[in-house]
Amino acid sequence: MITLMGGSLTGVMTYFNLGYSPLFFKQWLTAFLLAAITVMPMGFVLMAAISKAAEKLLPNLPSNKRDIGVGVLMALIMESGMAFSTSVNNVGLSDGNAFFSAWLHSLIAALPVAIVLMTMVSLTVKPKIERFLKS
Repeated sequence: MITLMGGSLTGVMTYFNLGYSPLFFKQWLTAFLLAAITVMPMGFVLMAAISKAAEKLLPNLPSNKRDIGVGVLMALIMESGMAFSTSVNNVGLSDGNAFFSAWLHSLIAALPVAIVLMTMVSLTVKPKIERFLKS
């Protein structure tokens, strides 16, 4: 699941940052590995915390609607973090304008993919994991 989500999102971001070139696969792999060791572990912790907060703040909302909301919020958070790490990998931080432009383009380009993936995860995988952990 991490490979599918992180790989596809960092791939889209790398493409929008650099285009397709002979270095694309190397840049994509390093962007994916950077996101996998930094952004994704934080995402697991955040998803648990946001899910718990959503249950407390929205107890009367049906769980599937609450899960969709959590999925969209997680997509925005994770997407922003992956856009940051991918842009650091592909563009660097030396030119602030170039970095911000790469981050923004990455975020906007991959956001539809992230929203679909995170919503699917929130509706399918997350409930199964929660049931398993409660048993």
